[in-house]
Amino acid sequence: MSSSIYRIGTANMYDNALRNLGTRQTNLSNLQENLTSGKRVVRASDDPVSAAQAERAINRLSRIQTEQRALETQRNAIAQAESALGDAVDLVQNFRELVVNAGSAALTPNDRATIANQLQGLREQMVEVANRKDTNGIPLLGALGSALAPFLGPLSSSPDYGFNGLPGQAASSGVTIPGTLDGEAAFMFDPQRDGVYTAGVSAIPSSRFLNTTAITPVNPSLVTGNNYSIAFSAVGPGATAGTTTATYTITNTTTGAVSAPVTVPDFPSDKPMNVTVASIPGLTFDIKGTPANGDTITLAPSPSMFSAMDAAIRDIRNAPDSNAAAQAVGQALGNMDIGLERMHNMRGYAGELLNRADRITGDQDKRSVQLEGDRSRAEDLDMIQGISDFQNQQVGYEAALKSYAQVQKLSLFNFIS
Repeated sequence: MSSSIYRIGTANMYDNALRNLGTRQTNLSNLQENLTSGKRVVRASDDPVSAAQAERAINRLSRIQTEQRALETQRNAIAQAESALGDAVDLVQNFRELVVNAGSAALTPNDRATIANQLQGLREQMVEVANRKDTNGIPLLGALGSALAPFLGPLSSSPDYGFNGLPGQAASSGVTIPGTLDGEAAFMFDPQRDGVYTAGVSAIPSSRFLNTTAITPVNPSLVTGNNYSIAFSAVGPGATAGTTTATYTITNTTTGAVSAPVTVPDFPSDKPMNVTVASIPGLTFDIKGTPANGDTITLAPSPSMFSAMDAAIRDIRNAPDSNAAAQAVGQALGNMDIGLERMHNMRGYAGELLNRADRITGDQDKRSVQLEGDRSRAEDLDMIQGISDFQNQQVGYEAALKSYAQVQKLSLFNFIS
């Protein structure tokens, strides 16, 4: 009876030894796989929770990489748009210098025509710069969406320039910036926003002069955008000897409304008149010179920077004398300054977008480092601990093999032999 129990116990002991050897070999193989891959979690079954955390971190890292690729495309487009605005500013500065030269009283009509030809070339370059596209063929200054050439004109169907698109500036998000800038805000004028007007004076004999200062918007919200005409009458001796008086009437040529006559305060007959006109809604300017009955001054809104440049080219080219040239130069310089201010504002906004892109990149880099740490903690193997476990498992496996070999020799045949 005891011999039977012993034989059963011995067989069970052999089975347990073989099972333990298999388990040790499997564990040793798994540790070897962990060491070669450098990961504690090779497959999801190793640790479902850690595998899910690692997968979540990997997905978020992939999303950050996608957002960064899109951001780089947007950054490049804004950088090109900022460069285009810089080129436009340089062209306007060159245009402005030539306009100042055209105001010299020593120039002849032919000289002014030559300068007008140079100004024409600069204006044509301005339109090309404003319609510049990125490497994908998208207009850099297309605002919220535009035709392939946002700025067109003047055309026969449209006597002036227009923005062929949807004005406005797209907003940035936490991970993106706009891919285009609002060209309408950079180059187009709005009466209620900018109050840009151009004043023209009727033909004045060379024996006297009459001109105006640049039109200054004092309250753009009141500007109507209508055309106006100022006509002088009742020019004659003033109430005091040696003085002159005059009367002018303002007509809204768009609506036909005519203001009450305004009498100019008496001024010395041997000195030019200097009167401030402030009765046009939202606008003010000065009239200087010696008016005569029938002299008129016209005011018309300028819809764009290109329109102001065209008006300067036309008036300088057609100026018959220095008085008309001075009038054209004064109006052009005033409008150029307003246009340059708008272009500088948009260029500054482009610079801020580039700074924002740099900040977004910095934030994304920090998120990537954090997510990489989360992924590493979830699935990576501590190499020191892994090597130690592998060596311990290897020593245990070798001991198990040796002990099993010794036990296998404890049989009756070994003693008989």
